[in-house]
Amino acid sequence: MIAKVIVDVPTQQTDRLFDYSIPVHWEDVIKPGMRVAVPFGPRTIQGVVVELAETSEFKKLKPLQTMLDVVPVLTPELIELGEWLTDKTLSFKISAFHAMLPAALRSKVKKEVVVSRDISELSEELQELFSLKTNLDLDQLTKNHPYVMKRVQKGIEKGLLDVNYVVKDKGNKKTERVLSLADKHQTLQTLLDGISTRATKQRDVVIELHKSNRPVKSLDLLNTLETTRATLTSLLKSGVVIESDVEVYRDPTAGMEIERSVPLSLTAKQEEVITPILKTIESNKHEPFLLHGVTGSGKTEIYLQSIDQTLQKGKEAIVLVPEISLTPQMVDRFKGRFGSKVAVLHSGLSMGEKYDEWRKIHRHEVQVVVGARSAVFAPFTNLGIIIIDEEHEASYKQEEAPRYHARDVAMFRGEYHQCPVILGSATPALESYARAKKGVYTLLSLLERVNNRAMPTVEVIDMREELRTGNRSMFSTDLLEKMQDRLKKKEQMVLFLNRRGYSTFVMCRDCGYVATCDHCDISLTYHRSHHNLKCHYCGHEEPMPEVCHSCGSDHIRFFGTGTQKVEEELTRVLPEARVIRMDVDTTRKKGSHERLLKAFGKGEADILLGTQMIAKGLDFPKITLVGVLAADSMLHIPDFRSSERTFQLMEQVSGRAGRHDLLGEVIIQTYTPEHYSIELVKSHDFHQYFDMEMQQRRQGGYPPYYYLTLIHVSHPELTKVIGVTEKLTRFLREQLANETIILGPVASPIARIKDRYRYQCMIKYKNEPKLVNTLREIQQHYLKETSQGDLLISIDLNPYFFM
Repeated sequence: MIAKVIVDVPTQQTDRLFDYSIPVHWEDVIKPGMRVAVPFGPRTIQGVVVELAETSEFKKLKPLQTMLDVVPVLTPELIELGEWLTDKTLSFKISAFHAMLPAALRSKVKKEVVVSRDISELSEELQELFSLKTNLDLDQLTKNHPYVMKRVQKGIEKGLLDVNYVVKDKGNKKTERVLSLADKHQTLQTLLDGISTRATKQRDVVIELHKSNRPVKSLDLLNTLETTRATLTSLLKSGVVIESDVEVYRDPTAGMEIERSVPLSLTAKQEEVITPILKTIESNKHEPFLLHGVTGSGKTEIYLQSIDQTLQKGKEAIVLVPEISLTPQMVDRFKGRFGSKVAVLHSGLSMGEKYDEWRKIHRHEVQVVVGARSAVFAPFTNLGIIIIDEEHEASYKQEEAPRYHARDVAMFRGEYHQCPVILGSATPALESYARAKKGVYTLLSLLERVNNRAMPTVEVIDMREELRTGNRSMFSTDLLEKMQDRLKKKEQMVLFLNRRGYSTFVMCRDCGYVATCDHCDISLTYHRSHHNLKCHYCGHEEPMPEVCHSCGSDHIRFFGTGTQKVEEELTRVLPEARVIRMDVDTTRKKGSHERLLKAFGKGEADILLGTQMIAKGLDFPKITLVGVLAADSMLHIPDFRSSERTFQLMEQVSGRAGRHDLLGEVIIQTYTPEHYSIELVKSHDFHQYFDMEMQQRRQGGYPPYYYLTLIHVSHPELTKVIGVTEKLTRFLREQLANETIILGPVASPIARIKDRYRYQCMIKYKNEPKLVNTLREIQQHYLKETSQGDLLISIDLNPYFFM
């Protein structure tokens, strides 16, 4: 039998199947989807068996070296999905498979030197080295005994020594030591008769183990009985008690207080929306639904009851939530309803925790997965529903290869399993809503909050007017008054600013010099906590200058506002307010999201100040005021989606207020109050916003009227970047249809990052059958330079970021 393997080398030359012979004793064992270690040139590497065959066109085949899995880690569906993903995103097959597997399964290869003949044939020095262990780590040997390497080399040449490649997974299974009685059938009295009456602690151990009738954690038992390890030693020696290691799962939700919840009775409107979903679950039919429900309209309850119906049919469910809003609240709701049937996957987990959660899914020990983008690849084999909450979120698009969008993968899997896919949002992506209006998706609308609660009132403050009246503070007079009022009433507030750090840039007032990063074309951000300047692109840091580097003046000042500066200003104007700040800097530590939100939920703070991570998914009854400090910060970014993102973010953050009995108010501070994306938040009018934005898109020739492809070229030399990008655009113009628009080449909005110059060109098309083949040709043509040189060419067939 022949195994056709895709090897773990993500390059153009290796992006094909390689044939290996399967050793006779493994012929019935090797299956597609298993990882194997294979000889590849002079080394041993990991690979994935994609298919089996009986013959090969090649005469001499190398055999598989090691099996890394006992059962396949990729299902036949995921292998098929990998092929589809490769075509859809112009990526390598192995990159597509990597996206589906936890990082713990990416193996590392260890080289070992082993004695292959009688040890007495080796030199004295080598005999001494190999006397205790017949296999030694090559890296350790080179580092600790460099003087014998010549002898080792000779030994290998003579065949006395050999080099073995041992492939090890990074993921270690977590084990715990447990104690149990060697003979469970003996009576307690018989066991105690064999132990001296003076050894009271030993007798206690035996009584405790007899009582529990199952293995007990060694550590727990010693703590309960307030004794030491010495007590166990003689019991283990005499064979009365045995100690062993058992595998346990790491629990990412340990320590979280999760309350059980029961299904709520649905409103008439919710009933109307859930009926067609339940019908498709019942009839095993694939249908994509767009659930357009305003904030607080009860979308989560519809998700929960749809999943319940799916589980009753013995099927499985995937729920995707945007990484940024993977708030403990969301996990709580699903765990509270479905308990141990739920696995959680997101970037806040350690590698070991992700590995354990993935193994629970793989072993069919859970039926529901709640997670971020990559959870869409959960290895379920009997999917009954896929839900994407906040479907408009840009974080569902992966920015490195394979550049997939979770929505597309969900549709592929929904069709494969013939099950419904629900896209839910208060502000759907324009493309999704346009598809729903065209009938590609079934539109379900929930346009009122549960119990007809009022949507929050929104007031837009023109900050230009504030300046004219002499208010130079970052808070408008209205916002400050309303914050003081909430403090008196003991109600809570959310302040939203989409910038971390203390100030956006540092500038000299005399000559206009701005402190910029040495490695990127971007200004440095000042961080107050360490009194330093930081680049948010490459991580470069430098101390805050005392004088201007350009003219020597000491008139160097901070401009712009970040979350740290707002926090400082709040302590000045509202000294009695207790503030919790949530941004990348304060949530780096594991579990800090949960800790901060739990503290806010318990009323330990009056103001929650933060960036995007607080804009969605939060549901606290006492929040009655939301303040948006700089609504324009996203509006003037050179990206055709900037007004869409502004409207979505404003609407989402407004939705945090007045979700329960108390009424909510929203204050939006802006320098562009007349822009429709801000103006229409006042009336929460998504439909009018959709019509106006579609008009802009039609005029500009952007999605959903056109498809886009973005080609990015980067290199340390500017002339090289310009030369390559010009050649590319020339070639594209020659190959593609006349109706296809090719824009560029131009410098990227951020023209240099990490000492690499960046240029780009964009393709706009309605129908371009030659596109994929032309782009593959470009990849092929620059193959040598991209695999061996410094040139990077990235192609995104559905770009979401243009910076």
